[in-house]
Amino acid sequence: MARAIWSGSISFGLLNVPVRMYSAVARRNIALREIRASDSARIKHRRVAEGTDEEVPYDEIIKAYELTPGQYVPLTKDEMQALAPEKTRAIEVEDFVDLDEIDPIYFDSPYYLGPADGAEKAYSLLARAMHASGKVAIAHFVLRNKEHLSAIRSDGKVLTLTTMRFADEVVPVDELEILPDKAAKPAKREQEMAEQLIESLSTDFEPQAYKDDYREQLLALIERKAEGKEIVASEAEAPKATKAPDLMAALEESIAAAQGGKAKKPAKKARKKAAPKAKKSPAKKRAKAKSK
Repeated sequence: MARAIWSGSISFGLLNVPVRMYSAVARRNIALREIRASDSARIKHRRVAEGTDEEVPYDEIIKAYELTPGQYVPLTKDEMQALAPEKTRAIEVEDFVDLDEIDPIYFDSPYYLGPADGAEKAYSLLARAMHASGKVAIAHFVLRNKEHLSAIRSDGKVLTLTTMRFADEVVPVDELEILPDKAAKPAKREQEMAEQLIESLSTDFEPQAYKDDYREQLLALIERKAEGKEIVASEAEAPKATKAPDLMAALEESIAAAQGGKAKKPAKKARKKAAPKAKKSPAKKRAKAKSK
């Protein structure tokens, strides 16, 4: 069973709902070690004091803010926790807003919130009320010595919390030279064709339909090398220029290809169901076990 990484309470109005927080993400990264190429000796990183070869124990290391080069203001854990001790165990709701009002650029990491022992009824009440309202709660809380802005959502049964970036952490578009001063305006027909292409590629979002192709290829590469097979690197091909000489022809070609692809999809799904389930390779099993 997953362990809670934080416990406290959701607080809004005069209502306090004790909750536990759980990570909502299981990273599927492949752990790669650093070794010396000549003899496969493991490379280890040490914490040493600058200018010496002296290794520093972890319990002797503290945080500090650098005022000027070489001049620091040291901060102990107790001093940092003393800043706002009342916030370390409370998710303080400030507002309720519509989800579509929040630009996704502000979202960061997702978590599940579950009820603490004895708080099941209050938790269920909040989950049901939020789902019925269709609103998202905007709240502050402290996690790992950092204050976070967050959005709490409900599907009627379970509350999820997603940490958010503060407004001053998002780089304003006008500070970047993304668009030229005079953007070229597309012709009306070109825009209509582009919208038609979008419509041709539109479908319902199914998370299971997307997979990490690079991770699968890396696992296959590891498996082949473990079996002693020779790996020949192939040169990556540069993207080929569109054959169509103009934008309209490229759009028409894309729409035809998208519509043709949609017509073939049902047949592909049917073949997938009929195909026997492939056995997982040892490398894939180890990668999955390490990611848990």
